Amino acid sequence: MSRHRTRRPALPGLVTAAVVVLLAGSAAGGAYLVGHPPDDAPSAVAAVSSASSLPAAAGRSEEPDVDLDAELAGALAALAGGADVSVAVLDTESGVGAAYGDGAYDAASIVKVDILAALLLQAQDEDRELSGAEQAYAEAMIQRSDNTSATELLKAIGGEEGLDAANERLGLTGTKAAHAWGLTQTTAADQVRLLEAVSGADSELSAASRAYLTGLMGQVEADQRWGVSAAGTGAVLKNGWMPRTTTGLWDVNSIGRVESGGHTLLVAVLSRGHVTKETGISLVESVAKAAVGVIGTG
Repeated sequence: MSRHRTRRPALPGLVTAAVVVLLAGSAAGGAYLVGHPPDDAPSAVAAVSSASSLPAAAGRSEEPDVDLDAELAGALAALAGGADVSVAVLDTESGVGAAYGDGAYDAASIVKVDILAALLLQAQDEDRELSGAEQAYAEAMIQRSDNTSATELLKAIGGEEGLDAANERLGLTGTKAAHAWGLTQTTAADQVRLLEAVSGADSELSAASRAYLTGLMGQVEADQRWGVSAAGTGAVLKNGWMPRTTTGLWDVNSIGRVESGGHTLLVAVLSRGHVTKETGISLVESVAKAAVGVIGTG
C-alpha cells in the first residue's frame, strides 16, 4: 500500500538560566582553506508544533495528504515519559518534513556547530584562511566537544552579538545566543535550518566551508556518536549534554545528517528533564528513529 504523506519544501535557509556544568574533551589540529562562496519558552512533550513552525506545503503529490506532524505526535506519545522533547526532520530530496514541539531549549554543545559556522562566515567575508589556532580550536570543539575551544571561538566571532548576526544570515529565527554559550536558546526547526546551511548548496557558507564543517562532524569521537546516528547510516552529527545546576536534571540534544532508504535526512532532537545522561540519550535515539519512520524513507 502506498504511503500518503504531506510534502513540504525545505525549511528556509534550515530564555536565560543559572550557571551550568558543561562536559568537554581536548584539542586537535589540521589545515584548511576557507574558499569563497559559489556564485551560484519551553514546550511540554504533549504540545505539537504549530502550523506556523514549518513552511506551507508546495508541490504536493497526487496522493491524499496526511498530517505528518500529527503522525509524529502519535508516534512519540508513549516515548517521552516525564521529559520534554522536540524534534524536526527533513528529507532533503523530497522536501517531506515533520516536527513535534516548537519551544526553545538550551542548546548545550550543539551550539558549537553554530559557532564554527559563524567563524567560517566571518573568514569568508574577510577573504582569509582560518588561522592555525582557529583550526585547532575548531577541530577540538567539534570532534571532541572541547569547551575551552568553544569559549575562545565565541570570543573570536564577537561574542553572542556575533553569533546572532551570523544566525540572521543563516535564516535561524528562533535562536538567541547567550554569553554562557551552552544556554543559547534554540528550536528543533532552527537546528534543521542550520543543518541545511551546513549541508546544502543554497547557503551563505561556501562549498569549502561546508565541506570542512561536515568533515569535522563526520569525525566526532567514537563515544560521542550516539543520538541521531541511531536513525540511519553515515551520520554527520554533533551532540550536546549538560546537567542543570538548578534542577540536577539533564539536557540532551543531537543534530545531524543521516542516510535512510536511499534518502538524505536532516534530524534535530532537543530534550530536557532527564534524571541521567544515559536516559536522555536513549530517549533522543528513540525519538530520532520515530521521526525518520514517520517520514517513511525505509
